[in-house]
Amino acid sequence: MRFATKAIHAGQKPDPTTGAVMTPIYQTSTYWQKSPGENQGYEYSRGTNPTRTALENCLAALENGKYGLAFSSGMGATDAVMKLLRPGDEVITGNDLYGGSYRMFTQLYAHYGIKFHFVDFTDPENIVPFINENTKQIWLETPSNPTLQVFDIEAVAKIAKAHQLLFTVDSTFASPYLQNPLNLGADIVMHSATKYLGGHSDVIMGALIMNDEKLYKDLFFIYNATGATPGPQDCFLVLRGIKTLQLRMRAHCDNTRTVAASLMYHPKIEKLYWPGLYENANYQVAKKQMRDFGGMISFTIKGASLEETMRVASAFKLFTLAESLGGVESLVNHPVTMTHASIPKAERDKAGVTDNLLRLSVGIEDIEDLLEDLKQALGVYKM
Repeated sequence: MRFATKAIHAGQKPDPTTGAVMTPIYQTSTYWQKSPGENQGYEYSRGTNPTRTALENCLAALENGKYGLAFSSGMGATDAVMKLLRPGDEVITGNDLYGGSYRMFTQLYAHYGIKFHFVDFTDPENIVPFINENTKQIWLETPSNPTLQVFDIEAVAKIAKAHQLLFTVDSTFASPYLQNPLNLGADIVMHSATKYLGGHSDVIMGALIMNDEKLYKDLFFIYNATGATPGPQDCFLVLRGIKTLQLRMRAHCDNTRTVAASLMYHPKIEKLYWPGLYENANYQVAKKQMRDFGGMISFTIKGASLEETMRVASAFKLFTLAESLGGVESLVNHPVTMTHASIPKAERDKAGVTDNLLRLSVGIEDIEDLLEDLKQALGVYKM
């Protein structure tokens, strides 16, 4: 099956009891057993649930993987991968990273004797000096949050395999429609399914997809033992969202391309971050490994102070000032005070996450309305 067909049909069949076309919400915590240990494949919904199984099989199909696991949040999924580590292990990750991941790595797992190296992945060879006998994982976020750097998954995968390192890609900003890391050599792909997979800002969920059976069993043990698993209602919502993923992503990409063109030579814009810019150092990599350039764009306002930038962020009328991304509605985010506030300023500045940076999640509204809103919001800033 091709992508659009998988999004609608993969992992899903009419309900055998009623013939319902849509996967039912199996709102149950436990399941009947004919005799002790003899069940219909389900025992307790922390571990497995038929609605969740349908979603996990669909997620696996979208990423061309064999196994999928749905979690109660993207951070729950990230946490499960980190629980594969032991004290003394080391992880190589990016220096342009979602603030929640940075917080988990430095304020939780570092306390358990796990060391994280934050590296510039622009040149994959930058990874090599940090590899030693304690290195166990590479965690790569591409496109990165919030400066939308695109890193060469295939090149990093070759290094990971040469050194027998587990390689995970956080592909949240791309969605499975734009990028499939398993095809490029990753061991695990992680999604915050809250974002484009759900697509309607009404559910919190995470996902891991992989091909290796042992890795799946190890992660399933963590998943079941620690309990960061989603309920059937949330699984139903993400399944429903996935059915329009291809249509939504096309609209997101088209609108963002137009927004990028409008901002490219705007006199108040200092830097524009979008993978589709030909001048962007990552453009060729993005063109090679992505089907389009996505629905996210970031920019810095020329000469603006923190207070002036916050005033612009608050001036939008259609772009809602809020956390998160990937919904049908447009959002504006000020990373320094919102998603990346937990990262020390010196580290933020080094990665380009400056006080005058704004991040847009471009929705699927009429593009003319979005352009007018951008114009009026930027108009409040007097250079």
